[in-house]
Amino acid sequence: QVQPVESGGDSVQAGESLKLSCTLPGFTSNRCGLDWFRQAPGKQREWVSSIDSSGRQSYTHSVKGRFSMSKDGATDTVYLLMNGLKPEDTGTYWCKTIGGVSRRWCQNTDWGQGTQVAVSE
Repeated sequence: QVQPVESGGDSVQAGESLKLSCTLPGFTSNRCGLDWFRQAPGKQREWVSSIDSSGRQSYTHSVKGRFSMSKDGATDTVYLLMNGLKPEDTGTYWCKTIGGVSRRWCQNTDWGQGTQVAVSE
């Protein structure tokens, strides 16, 4: 299975920033979008943000104005810049490709191992 690799997580203090990376060879050429998800300890996984193949972005309400996505097609890498981190941002972060019915390659990618973010008050 094609699996993304997440990196960049760390333990930081509230108000600091982190930049997460997600690398998945082939997602650019296959015109996939990409979602970020996260899961706090003891809670269900939630959707955080998305970027489509045209660069349009969406964010869950709790991170609007603080998080932003970007991508580098040359390295098949998507980034999540997280500014003004809060303790409630703590959790494991994963990326996942998305695509419509005509983009089966995007639909069939697997979950990676995720990267850990810990934000202390």
